[in-house]
Amino acid sequence: HVQVVQSGGGWVQPGGSLRLSCASSGDTDCISAINWYRQAPGKERELSAAITRAGGTFYDDPVKGRFTISSVNALSTVYLQMDSLKPGDTAIYLCNAVCYTEEGGMDYWGKGTLVTVSS
Repeated sequence: HVQVVQSGGGWVQPGGSLRLSCASSGDTDCISAINWYRQAPGKERELSAAITRAGGTFYDDPVKGRFTISSVNALSTVYLQMDSLKPGDTAIYLCNAVCYTEEGGMDYWGKGTLVTVSS
């Protein structure tokens, strides 16, 4: 099993920056990728950024050029640096660890953290 603990987030004015952290523990060798999703009020959950064990990254168009995903210790800790934040970035951000074992695939989730961008 994998435990996922998120930290960071909070309130920031437009144009500001925040950093989210996602720390995984337990059987972390099975983790193949870490995804950051977000869900704004009244909207569906969307994948904002992702990083693989090989170092490949993905950014959704709305955050491209403003968000940076990085990892240390083979995805044990993953950061999402969010710069030039906009009110439209207001959402609950969720960290998702994608794990593969001989038994198949498994998703592990953090509890979510609220990011509020407003003046």
